Amino acid sequence: MKRIFFLGIFLAACVLGAKADKTWAQYERYAAQNDSIITDEIGENRKKMKRPEAVLMGNSITDNWAKFHPEFFAENNFVGRGISGQVTAQMLSRFQADVIALNPKKVIIMAGTNDIAMNNGYISHEQILQNIQSMCELAKHNRIKPILCSVLPAAAFRWRPNMTPAEDIKQLNEMIKAYAKSNRIKYIDYHSALVDEHGGLPKKYAADGVHPNMDGYAIMESILLKSL
Repeated sequence: MKRIFFLGIFLAACVLGAKADKTWAQYERYAAQNDSIITDEIGENRKKMKRPEAVLMGNSITDNWAKFHPEFFAENNFVGRGISGQVTAQMLSRFQADVIALNPKKVIIMAGTNDIAMNNGYISHEQILQNIQSMCELAKHNRIKPILCSVLPAAAFRWRPNMTPAEDIKQLNEMIKAYAKSNRIKYIDYHSALVDEHGGLPKKYAADGVHPNMDGYAIMESILLKSL
């Protein structure tokens, strides 16, 4: 009995230790990779390398994209900076390190899914948009061209079974599109090309209705490259 008790304490300590190593916005996730990217603004003793064409900022959808199809990123000089589960506040918090410090020509922002899923608690559509606006303003201030993407369709979230997010996603996309238009920011509409009759992402493009497979990403890649 005592052995079980102490084993439980040990396992709990391991879990807490693992969580302690991870910051709220996961600044550490791309720290080493960011250090290895040398931009046009370099020190005298550093070798000059090609400036990134674009940083793709987002959540697990962007994260998986870079993992599933790294050739697409390499061929187009894109840098993936997605982190699974993140909300817009976390992206905004790490925007300096994961976007601005890399000095890309563009930043392509796809965010909002996890805000709607309330991964970090309740947040209004207006507040989600404010975080996206702040990222755009930071980019412009640093001479980086912001590009906004629609949130991908989803009729349900497996990790939030009581939610029906399709209409919320549609409303948020309308707000993002309107903001982009009024501020002369390019808006990339993945939603219209992928949505089904239920307002979701078809299984042929995403087994779980949220995260695209390679067929889904192929459609997104075509839309993105044509937009750029």
